[in-house]
Amino acid sequence: MPSLKDIKKRIGSVKNTEQITKAMKMVAAAKLRRAQEAAVAARPYAEKLHEVVSHLAQSEEIDDQPLLKRRGAERALVVLMTADRGLCGGFNANVSKEAERFIRQNEEGFTDIDLMIIGRKGRDFLKNRIGDKITKVHENITTDATYKTAQLIGQEIVDAYCEEKYDAVYVIYNAFQSAIVQIVTVERILPIQPKETEEVNDANIDYIYEPNQGLVLSQLLPKMVEVQLFRALLESGASEQGARMSSMDSASRNAAEMIDKLTLQYNRARQAAITKELMEIISGAESIK
Repeated sequence: MPSLKDIKKRIGSVKNTEQITKAMKMVAAAKLRRAQEAAVAARPYAEKLHEVVSHLAQSEEIDDQPLLKRRGAERALVVLMTADRGLCGGFNANVSKEAERFIRQNEEGFTDIDLMIIGRKGRDFLKNRIGDKITKVHENITTDATYKTAQLIGQEIVDAYCEEKYDAVYVIYNAFQSAIVQIVTVERILPIQPKETEEVNDANIDYIYEPNQGLVLSQLLPKMVEVQLFRALLESGASEQGARMSSMDSASRNAAEMIDKLTLQYNRARQAAITKELMEIISGAESIK
């Protein structure tokens, strides 16, 4: 049975841990609000841009636009978005497992699959599982994702696709739904898939394009890839903070329960020690008589 000193020391250790988890929960909650607002604000723009691109693609030859043209499924690139830090429950593990599953299931469909990872935790999880497929890792960009970051990664992906290094590009990330619900999502961003005619609002309206529709479309297609990546980064960032807040809240509750159990154990042990001392005193007094 542990001594009173050991139990008291453990209670102090758990209390220190509880203070840390409560502080991390508060920080994550503050970051979550900003991240959630950014993710929600990016959704209408991305959807409207997709609608405009779909409207333009209806009247243009797809073969003239390499980002719309479908090629034989030979090589694919998977962009995985994780976090650089842990302590956020199953956030990193869930999306990393989905990436591994996706690659395993599609190994026969593609002759080769490369993996680009955004976030240190994704690399740590997959390096011993499918490390040979990891071609590039971007770190320290998920905390404060900017459009400039998405633009640079998007240009890199678009250039590789136009050079026919890849025939398809997929992005895997956690879509934000609420602080406790994050949905692992797999999206194909290249080749771009226009919406169906009936899904495009105002499809029969004629717009005036300068200088012409083909040039406008060729400018918007790379922009759409960048916007999709930026939106995924924002969704992943909001999901990370939500998962961390939920995880730290659960850890704080568990710490409080452990403190209560240890305090009860400490009081019982102390009571037993006092009772033992009293019994020894009484026994000693009786022996003197």
